[in-house]
Amino acid sequence: MREQPARENTVPEENAEASPETRARISDSFARQGLMRHLGARLTLIAPGRVHIALPHRPEVGQQHGYIHAGATSAVADSAGGYAALTLFPEDSEVLTVEYKLNLLSPAAGEEIVAVGTVLRPGRTLTVCRLEVFGTQDGREKLIASGQQTLIRVTA
Repeated sequence: MREQPARENTVPEENAEASPETRARISDSFARQGLMRHLGARLTLIAPGRVHIALPHRPEVGQQHGYIHAGATSAVADSAGGYAALTLFPEDSEVLTVEYKLNLLSPAAGEEIVAVGTVLRPGRTLTVCRLEVFGTQDGREKLIASGQQTLIRVTA
């Protein structure tokens, strides 16, 4: 039987923890995002290749039917993916979104939504992330949006 070569560009285990330095770098960057602050979004998980961002339901982020607006949903999903990618790069790196597609599967109802960005394939230049957004109501989660994102790594 032939031995398998070591895999390059792999994503860390799901239960891995980000280093304190990485968590601080991500938190500091997130604090500088005016849109996230304006929306009232907050980081709830920073792990290697995975970031969660929660957005409470408030009238300011709603649309005319009382759901969280698709623009707010998309914004937190985009940021979750971007920060998930950034957790895997050196301190002198930044990321910018090249493109993303988000399918809205269900109205964004509930007390809050949680965007989950997960790196599918990290690369030296381009990184691909899965984007998922869950609505939480009475302690239950429901998938409300799903998508994919491509980011480019740039030097800070």
